[in-house]
Amino acid sequence: MSLILLVEQTLNGLQFGVMLFLMAAGLTLVFGVMGLINLAHGSLYMIGAFAAAAMAQASGSFLLALAASLVCAAFAGVLIEVLVIRRLYDRDHLDQVLATFALILIFSEGTRWLFGSFPLFLDKPEWLSGTVILPFGIEYSLYRLAIILVGLAVAAGLFWMIARTRVGIRIRAGENDREMIAALGVNISRLYTFVFALGAALAGFAGALVGTIQSVQVGMGEPVLILAFVVIVIGGIGSIKGAFIGALLVGLTETLGRFLLPEAFALVFDPATARSVGASLASMSIYILMAGVLIFRPKGLFGSA
Repeated sequence: MSLILLVEQTLNGLQFGVMLFLMAAGLTLVFGVMGLINLAHGSLYMIGAFAAAAMAQASGSFLLALAASLVCAAFAGVLIEVLVIRRLYDRDHLDQVLATFALILIFSEGTRWLFGSFPLFLDKPEWLSGTVILPFGIEYSLYRLAIILVGLAVAAGLFWMIARTRVGIRIRAGENDREMIAALGVNISRLYTFVFALGAALAGFAGALVGTIQSVQVGMGEPVLILAFVVIVIGGIGSIKGAFIGALLVGLTETLGRFLLPEAFALVFDPATARSVGASLASMSIYILMAGVLIFRPKGLFGSA
């Protein structure tokens, strides 16, 4: 086993983790503040990816593509919150699940109608192409490294907003006692719309960043949404800190599991069997991690009652 390859896979796990954090942060904010289960969050990820791909094809600018992903996903989030979600706050979780699942179908078919069934491709900009030499001579993708740095910067900004700004104080208060902050004069509807739009923008931004690594296609958000739910269960529902730690744990577990488990089983089985068994266990590893966390911390690592 090469040490350089191990470091590269660890960095890939970090890159996957920060992308999951962008998805899970919005999801845990929406659930923590509004008490809403939003299955359509993966559709906002898809909207951001398609908006970025369309803008990149129209303008040739990667930065404009990223801006388009933020704006379009946030705008879609505002429309969803105003037209649909506001009617679900006082309903039980089953109604929320059914309504947001219907939104998945609407967005999937609408996207297929607008862009067709064939995948789109978002190219990396030239200034982020190629590789960069890290310490000890490790060669790594410049674009993947940029995703890690941007994701960490977004995480730092989100932590600062939640901890240090007036909006963050209202969000934290809304998690604990929404009736009280409404009684104190805070426009709770406006706060809910802002939180939902922020979560949507983060999901769309994640979709745009990943759109250059994989193809942009209808339904691309649902597998990521499942992992985002795993992240917030591990980290604790409503906790941004928990979402960050949980996302890194899931990203590293999934990526390193696919790399290390086949290597380990190759010591016992033939290479073909080792790859098959290792890949199967790697797919299960994040759920084993989640089960292990819940055994000892039923509310997640940083969850509150």
